[in-house]
Amino acid sequence: MGFVKEFKEFAFKGNVLDLAVGVIIGAAFSAIVKSFVDDIITPLLLNPALEKANVKNIAELSWNGVKYGNFLSAILSFLIVAFVLFLLIKGINSLSKKPEEAPAVPAGPTEDQKLLMEIRDLLKAKNNL
Repeated sequence: MGFVKEFKEFAFKGNVLDLAVGVIIGAAFSAIVKSFVDDIITPLLLNPALEKANVKNIAELSWNGVKYGNFLSAILSFLIVAFVLFLLIKGINSLSKKPEEAPAVPAGPTEDQKLLMEIRDLLKAKNNL
């Protein structure tokens, strides 16, 4: 098998294409989450805290010369992405869960077993006389 043919089989397998689609969607989702954190969460939730710190932008937060505002924004973005993925996977798992099957009821005795039980009962009756 030639090198080019092997590469084509590898590159165009379903898993590789699914991974590429996932990376592209992840990048787009990352932009949405960044905008959500920067444009909605920060103004609504963090502005009161930022105003108390006399800061207008989260990127300006610093302590002893160390700017940690962007780091806090990245942590907030991560927590939102993790929470959304948790909810998404939980929903998918609940949809794909198969109902538990009831334990199989044991089948009744076979003809041979019935015959053996009759013989046993007859022998017990005979020994009890």
